[in-house]
Amino acid sequence: MKLIDMQVKEYLDVLKSDAPAPGGGSVSALAGAQGAALFMMVADLTIGKEKYADCQEVCKVAKEKGAALYAELTAAVDKDTEAFNLVSAAFKMPKNTDEEKAARKQAIADGTLVATEVPFRTMELGYEGLMTAKTMIGKSNPNAASDLGVAILNLTGCIKGAWLNVKINLPGVK
Repeated sequence: MKLIDMQVKEYLDVLKSDAPAPGGGSVSALAGAQGAALFMMVADLTIGKEKYADCQEVCKVAKEKGAALYAELTAAVDKDTEAFNLVSAAFKMPKNTDEEKAARKQAIADGTLVATEVPFRTMELGYEGLMTAKTMIGKSNPNAASDLGVAILNLTGCIKGAWLNVKINLPGVK
């Protein structure tokens, strides 16, 4: 079962287990998806309200951008774990012959590159989400200002968490 399709408690139970994945990369992607979902909610609480007529365009654009970000970030929750699993499987490959050693070395290099690219993309998406959410400050329903703030915090966590995953994998990229 995909992580993103799990019930919240089921996902958290897997996360707190001794399994090495999901880990920080998946959590970072989920934080970004939550941030995008939350600023989309703020947009929905603004769009169509006569009281916020001057905010409509900003919120419509944010909602449209948010939908694409949300889709990619939710997919990244599983992509990150899949990337980790590639590296893990490569380290388990046999290394008895020169051919096996070469194949294993190449698989580790290939997997490590993917395990670096996935959180890097998550970081880019989080940044795009953060910039989008910031356009809504003062241009959205003020009753949802705290929700917009939490969206920004989640997107900031997404970026910083994804960066940590890039940073730890980068030395392994050949």
